[in-house]
Amino acid sequence: MGDLAFKIESHDFDSDSVDSLENHYVNNLWPVVYLLNDDSIKEAYVGETTDTLKRLKTHLKDKKKSKLRTFRIISSEIFNKSATLDIESLLIKYISGDGQYKLLNANLGIANHNYYQKGEIYWDVFKSVWDGLRKDGLAKHSLTHIDNSDLFKYSPYKSLTEEQKNGLYLIIDNLLDDKVHNTIIEGGAGTGKTILAIFLFKLLNSDNEDFNFRDFGDDEIQLKNKVFKLKEKFPKPKMALVVPMSSLRNTIKKVFKNVKDLRASMVIGPAELAKANYDIVIVDESHRLRRRVNLGAYFGAFDKINLRLGLEKMKGNELDWVQLQSKKSILFYDEGQSIKPSDVLKRDFDKLKIKENTKIEYLQSQFRVKGGNSYVNYIDKLLKCQLKDDQSIYSHKNYEFILFDNIESFIKEIKSRDTEYGLSRMIAGYSWKWISNKDESLLDINIENSNLRWNSTNIDWVNSPNALNEVGCIHTTQGYDLNYAGVIFGNEITYSKEKDEIVIIADNYFDANGKQSITDPNELKEFIVNIYKTIMLRGIKGTYVYACDKELREYLSNHIQQFQNDIEEINVHTLQISDVKIENSVPFYNIQAAAGDFSELQVAEENEWMELPEYVRYSEDYFACRVVGESMNKIIPNDSICLFKKYRGGSRNGRIVLAQSTGIQDRDFGSGYTVKEYSSSKSFDENGWQHSSIVLSPKSFDFKFEPIVLSENDLEDFVVLGIFEQVLE
Repeated sequence: MGDLAFKIESHDFDSDSVDSLENHYVNNLWPVVYLLNDDSIKEAYVGETTDTLKRLKTHLKDKKKSKLRTFRIISSEIFNKSATLDIESLLIKYISGDGQYKLLNANLGIANHNYYQKGEIYWDVFKSVWDGLRKDGLAKHSLTHIDNSDLFKYSPYKSLTEEQKNGLYLIIDNLLDDKVHNTIIEGGAGTGKTILAIFLFKLLNSDNEDFNFRDFGDDEIQLKNKVFKLKEKFPKPKMALVVPMSSLRNTIKKVFKNVKDLRASMVIGPAELAKANYDIVIVDESHRLRRRVNLGAYFGAFDKINLRLGLEKMKGNELDWVQLQSKKSILFYDEGQSIKPSDVLKRDFDKLKIKENTKIEYLQSQFRVKGGNSYVNYIDKLLKCQLKDDQSIYSHKNYEFILFDNIESFIKEIKSRDTEYGLSRMIAGYSWKWISNKDESLLDINIENSNLRWNSTNIDWVNSPNALNEVGCIHTTQGYDLNYAGVIFGNEITYSKEKDEIVIIADNYFDANGKQSITDPNELKEFIVNIYKTIMLRGIKGTYVYACDKELREYLSNHIQQFQNDIEEINVHTLQISDVKIENSVPFYNIQAAAGDFSELQVAEENEWMELPEYVRYSEDYFACRVVGESMNKIIPNDSICLFKKYRGGSRNGRIVLAQSTGIQDRDFGSGYTVKEYSSSKSFDENGWQHSSIVLSPKSFDFKFEPIVLSENDLEDFVVLGIFEQVLE
């Protein structure tokens, strides 16, 4: 896309700069995209317009936007209105997911429409624009890295499906209707319930002035009026987003912390409802609200809350708490994801549904799994043994559904998919005791000749450092998205040929809270089948399956295509700089001239310093280098002076790094050094966390540049010296 001309120009955001702006497209009312930002308060705003000067002057009068110090104009001769709407929408989504800035944008009207050459040209244009923003230091991570991040997956800056929009309309109507107390949104795994819940929260906590309703078509005016009425009715609503599962709750808290107008404290557990009354309570995964069964150490607190709220000790449950502590409740519910006896019973939700003050909406379209509803329905019939013998094996051009008969191949393929796409994890039924919880030297799971460990943390396990080498369970994965899910059917589940049905072996099921108090074998079976159905709907791109039980594996082989055929810390290289400092300046090193170890540059007789621009906040960890060559020219032009930050630990995946190793051979730098985008795969053994390989990828318009792949043997002297911040000149 190097021959597609577009320009990103930067200016101070003040009246003089706006009045003196000289840009052919701006001055001729051409559609452009613009970006306002301030690096000190880390806030930004993205917009598109055909009347740039008028729009910028309006923003200068706005109390919030006028505080931003810089504006950028993104313009091109190939831009049209559809293209700028699309690029604006993409920038909002990815800047939010990048996590460097809080956006002042509200979230209604995120465009998601097709137009001429959208895929053929404009996606590549956007990728180049993103590279340009990385060059300027406004964006840090690669698009692929952001796609896999929770900040992106759970961002409120999402396009809603038609079904989600219908759910939104119903919720708004019900919030405006004094006769309605409860709104229940029903939908299976992957239908976008969590996205709609977070979207709603952002909607109700943002100012009206930034809303753009253009993506709602014929409903725009009507919806706009309803939203404004809603803001009049609830000008500053006291709200809570209740998330019953602690792992998912902590993840959503991180998302809220990075979204303007939202706070992590808005995301609470059910027990916190007793502390206050709320105008609006939104409950995500409400099928995981609890009743007074198998609560362990939680019994005491549970009983106190029932007493405080005037509920019967043995009958009150968390669903009752929601009703009592909210003027309005919105419950996202899926009875098929109830997986423990402690979950509030279906009949309690059924009683709520038939009340006059309850309204119901349904979500059916599959939002997560690329196999769509056909895959979801197939899994349901597979686990209910409702597939006919002559029914063809499941196949879908956009989804991998594969059965393995060898655990080593299963593990290897999941790790390969993680290297390729990221976020690929193994998940199993609770068929092994969790002995490593008390002794980290032990391994929990033995299958064939492979030994594996259960998840080492309950909190945000999917994103934890060693998750790829561990096995998660329903409790650490429910509510999360994966690219590939590797599902292990344990020893607690088998298949009876005679009965043509799934059979549960209760003695091999070790989730004590998951089976204690259950006297009906059919009830336990229903819970366990729900567990497997839920974890088989985690994978966006594919699901890999291994069954420990021979009979079950044979049954699955009739319907699933068969397969053919904590990180050890790298030594941190600390850059030594002179005690003599020039104000607001950083040491400058000419890497191209480097021969031998990087530290030799520190004792060179001529130690140069570079003054930082005013818009860059000084840090003693900063240093500057001249970067030569074309291997990173999408972001870093040849012979640029770039700002780096000393690497002092932490994740580098998706970031551009300055790295050193005798194993590096770079055509731009020669031996020993490179500036590339970093990614790694990891392994775990008795000695701890290890890198199994590191890939240093070029970002160039010239396709002749290839990634540098460092094997385990190359990593002995591998050092990340710095993390790229931005191009200075």
